[in-house]
Amino acid sequence: MGLSGCVSWFLPQQAPLTSTPTGEKTDAALDPFYSQVLKWKDCGDGMQCTTASAPLDWDAPEAGEIDLALVRHPATGDRIGSLLVNPGGPGGSGYDFVKDSVDFATDATLQERFDIVGFDPRGVGRSSAVSCLEPAQMDEYLYGLPGAERGTDAWIAEIEASAVEFGAACSANTGDLLAQVDTVNAAHDLDLLRAILGDKKLNYLGYSYGTFLGAMFADLYPDKVGRLVLDGAIDPSTSNFDVTRIQAVGFESALRAYLADCVAGDACPFRGSVDEAMESITALLGVVDRIPIAVSDGRELGSSALLTAIIYPLYQATAWPQLSQMFESVFNGSADIAFQFADGYNGRNSDGTYADNSTEAFTAINCLDYSYDGDPAAMRAQAAQIEAEAPVIGKYMSYGDIGCAAWPYQFEGERTQLHAAGAAPILVVGTTNDPATPYVWAQNLAEQLESGQLVTYEGEGHTAYNKSNSCVNDTVDDYLINGTVPDADPMC
Repeated sequence: MGLSGCVSWFLPQQAPLTSTPTGEKTDAALDPFYSQVLKWKDCGDGMQCTTASAPLDWDAPEAGEIDLALVRHPATGDRIGSLLVNPGGPGGSGYDFVKDSVDFATDATLQERFDIVGFDPRGVGRSSAVSCLEPAQMDEYLYGLPGAERGTDAWIAEIEASAVEFGAACSANTGDLLAQVDTVNAAHDLDLLRAILGDKKLNYLGYSYGTFLGAMFADLYPDKVGRLVLDGAIDPSTSNFDVTRIQAVGFESALRAYLADCVAGDACPFRGSVDEAMESITALLGVVDRIPIAVSDGRELGSSALLTAIIYPLYQATAWPQLSQMFESVFNGSADIAFQFADGYNGRNSDGTYADNSTEAFTAINCLDYSYDGDPAAMRAQAAQIEAEAPVIGKYMSYGDIGCAAWPYQFEGERTQLHAAGAAPILVVGTTNDPATPYVWAQNLAEQLESGQLVTYEGEGHTAYNKSNSCVNDTVDDYLINGTVPDADPMC
């Protein structure tokens, strides 16, 4: 993307410099943002919250501003500074992550030494947010069943028409912000938050997509890197097609791991070998494609919603028993649990409303962060490759380019490696059988970053810190608190 090294490329030349709260010098056009003083208020459960202002467009800071919502859990002991946390997505609410589940986001050791700060990135949640559809329209967009057979010209036309309508609604309801929710802008926001929180360098814990945001920050501001932990890493140089292909392989591997555990136990809805169970899942996806299962609210369970229901519990091995219950119910003709899982993934409440805008933000951000090819021939070739590598679920993860190829704003450029030349050491955490952000991405990111150090968790599930073992937790805590970098991968 040509963004490596520094931020001088977007600043007006020869402009006067002014001071920030941390004593840094910044361009005068950015002074209203970097000099702002946050006003915190009590928001319950020992939390404090506030709102910051950021430029709508970092290329043109005078063009307007947006809001960024923050919440913090003040340090309970000898405070080092702030630790900003991002849960991933893109589109996940860091505000809710910290306010509702700070003990899941971080452990007590970090809470003692840091103000744990959650924030909603631009486009997300309580910050200036992407807005697209009313709940009933969102139901149709997410769960509506196309009339044509998957992969045919008629099917592609249906999906494309839906995508065009969705993008137009997002543009109409979001306005100029829709063109500015990319990760480069969000990384500049991250530096702004660092400065107005009073930290000379950024301390940061990013999960999943949050690793890309953190790596982008490090590449743009290497001299402002304090202690960064990137857990469940994304490879910044991976194309959208390869993201889908590798994730399909990852989820298929996680599905096989679940089935190996399931068929070895007593309460399993599958019989026989893992391969036979995978064949049963293939058949089930085909059946609901032909004969969808209705639920009381009028929705019908097709293959896309069922795939979402399968993937959702694969993020953590602790949810495997619930996945067995879901399969059992679908085999018995009920879609209730499957829709509970799909709704949980999509942020849909039981009353038909949506808890947040995570699905809308996810699409808007990804459409600006990757390039897409809507040519049917190219998509069919890619679909064949994905299905060859992930024979059970790959078929249902293809043709994703349609949505963003029709998006109102396009990414110009290419995904490239991020090196963060000159940055302080950065910890990259990878789980060997992570289905959503496969381990190879953590290996790649740690190698790309000049100061990257890989920490491997040998296990299942998506991300590792505070949900795996003491080896991972102790390594991360020691690094964030004391700056201790492992001499080599501890292989946790």
